[in-house]
Amino acid sequence: MSDSNSASVLPSISDRLALERTYLAWIRTGLALMGFGFVVARFGLFLQEIQVIRPQVQTRSFGFSLWFGTALIAVGVAVNILSTTRYLTLMKHLNRGEANFMRPSAGAVGVALFLAVVGVAMAIYLVWV
Repeated sequence: MSDSNSASVLPSISDRLALERTYLAWIRTGLALMGFGFVVARFGLFLQEIQVIRPQVQTRSFGFSLWFGTALIAVGVAVNILSTTRYLTLMKHLNRGEANFMRPSAGAVGVALFLAVVGVAMAIYLVWV
């Protein structure tokens, strides 16, 4: 005898498409993080160019922009990798009829906390330097 709670439910096309939309949103987020990281990393190079072109303009230190930018690029790559593994795992569960998606996304919480820390660090850096 099977319990009504353990009965498998076949996924509908809307479930699959919703999962794919979420996956594509994570891919866009990863690409945006990588693009923004590239811009932040190259900001130091931009300041160096200004210093060469106009030596009378005083620019402050720009050493941390490379580290912040590289961190954002690395997080963007990690987001894309983790979102792919999460998508494949959820699709496998969906195909099996397992519909236990009640826990929050650890990836979303982790990315949000990391971006908050990087944002605070960048704000402190901009005020300090």
